[in-house]
Amino acid sequence: MTSTLNRTTTLAWKDISVGDEVTPMEIPVTTTLIVAGAIASRDYMPVHHDRDFANSQGSKDIFLNILTTNGLCVRFLHDWAGPEAMVKKLSIRLGVPAYPNDPLRFEGSVTGKSSANGEGSVEVAFKGTNSLGDHVTGTAVLSLLEGVEA
Repeated sequence: MTSTLNRTTTLAWKDISVGDEVTPMEIPVTTTLIVAGAIASRDYMPVHHDRDFANSQGSKDIFLNILTTNGLCVRFLHDWAGPEAMVKKLSIRLGVPAYPNDPLRFEGSVTGKSSANGEGSVEVAFKGTNSLGDHVTGTAVLSLLEGVEA
């Protein structure tokens, strides 16, 4: 289920319909991803890089931080919509932890569509799940300029 789309062109607003499925994406969650994401977002909480500390806090392992999860959500949306799509709004809610060696599977669908002043907006509802359940659920609004009806 790994996304191989990695779209190089941006979807046209006119070609998207409410109910369309967003291309699913699977992300391997590795120790390296968790630690690198925490470092990149300057989140030095030991639960994101020190397994012994995470265990002492009641966690079975280190786990993904919210900023890395946020970035993966945007990657999922951009892999579907294309590089010129702009995420204008992103709302997420965290659920179960994302531990190493338990991939995240993203899926979603278009829930709304509107246009104004030459800009097309698409609303998407999505979730990222692992073996424990929903790690993240959310909604997003993406802006698309191509294919907007005058």
